[in-house]
Amino acid sequence: MRKFDTKVQHLKYKVLRETARQAWNGTLLENLTEIPKIIAPSKTPTMRCCVYKERAILSERVKLAIGGNKDNPNVIEVIDIACDECPVGGYEVTDACRGCIAHRCEDVCRRSAITFDSHQKAHIDKSKCVECGQCAKVCPYSAIANHKRPCENACKIKAISMNESKAASIDNSKCISCGACVYQCPFGAISEKSFILNVIDMIQKSDNNKNYKVYAVVAPSISSQFTYAVLGQVISGIKALGFHSVVEAALGADMTAYSEAQELAEKGFLTSSCCPAFVSYVEKTFPDLAGNISHNLSPMAMIARYMKSNDPDCKIVFIGPCTAKKMEFQKESVKPYIDCVITFEELQALFDSKEVDITTLGETPLDNASYYGRIFARCGGLSDAVAESLKEQNIDFEVKPVVCDGIEQCRTALLKASKKVLTENFIEGMACTGGCIGGAGCLTHGEKNKAEVDKYGKEALEKTILDAIAPINATHK
Repeated sequence: MRKFDTKVQHLKYKVLRETARQAWNGTLLENLTEIPKIIAPSKTPTMRCCVYKERAILSERVKLAIGGNKDNPNVIEVIDIACDECPVGGYEVTDACRGCIAHRCEDVCRRSAITFDSHQKAHIDKSKCVECGQCAKVCPYSAIANHKRPCENACKIKAISMNESKAASIDNSKCISCGACVYQCPFGAISEKSFILNVIDMIQKSDNNKNYKVYAVVAPSISSQFTYAVLGQVISGIKALGFHSVVEAALGADMTAYSEAQELAEKGFLTSSCCPAFVSYVEKTFPDLAGNISHNLSPMAMIARYMKSNDPDCKIVFIGPCTAKKMEFQKESVKPYIDCVITFEELQALFDSKEVDITTLGETPLDNASYYGRIFARCGGLSDAVAESLKEQNIDFEVKPVVCDGIEQCRTALLKASKKVLTENFIEGMACTGGCIGGAGCLTHGEKNKAEVDKYGKEALEKTILDAIAPINATHK
């Protein structure tokens, strides 16, 4: 039964599962140092050069599982001891070098980093090279290649570099916590902090929801996850963990689409506010456009605010595919509504830490939202929902969206907007390729996920946005 895309995900899951198991049992503190031995009991290493290094790295993973470095505000962290297997990378001379006598590469190098051996083959001195790339541009044989590390390739906003010890280093002033580097690192040397202990503590202190109710708000992309079971069983599994009830974030998406359509018509130009990584990117890289970000809360916060207005003492945990949501829920504007955030990976670890086999459970229906709220999970869904909301509210305004699939497309649209040459009036920004279904916290990634989200949307009982939010509007009147 395959639950994850990669073995790195499975390793992270095992640490989370064992940490959670100890927490449920009240034995975490006394067994904290034993968790690496429990996960890697054999004296024969299976992943690293020796079992001692293997366990040392596992110890660092346990630290992330219990909350990570409190002095680092970013939820994405580097495990330095695990980041030592990738080549230094950068510009390197390949076997395609023919040992020509023109030496154009040497002529353009201002750092004298290029020398030649007795066969006139070029070599680059890494201690002098500043990675300008001029040598690669002038080589007639294209013999100089830029070999970037997977994490650097994954980070499209250039927030990752190498520190003095050649381990990856994250620039928090640039990082948007999208988690692309987390998913792409082949050694799992970059990971995100976990808040599963907070969730377990909340559930246990609720005393079976007698002291207060603990709600789970699930992202619509859940429909493309846990492929070994059906969605209704997943919802039953969440309740079996001790949650009082499960609510669709897609209903918050309906609420967001309803308000965002009005705001767009009023202002004439808008960028979306649903993806926290995209919002962070605008604020950090295009601050002049920050005033154009929709003032609506994200669907997660929108539905949670409504729930808290009805039950101020309740606790709300968001479960989704997004590492950036772990940053969003700590913002002052969101903190009053969301108490914790975990990913689908962490939800799987929680299931197994309590030995909840969701395949044996009956189905619990999930029927809060409309088709349009549910398709927020994939790229283009938000724009479709805003267009539908304008139509349903009889607002005479034509939305002309630019749908950005991934942060590179976001950058292109924002650059055009900053130069006043963007012809569209609404930027739907999704930092992850494919939208939320491409989030770093997903169990699985792939094109099939989009079809699953659309199928899930068509199963919605409420076919219009206004029908879905009618009970909410009624309570506000």
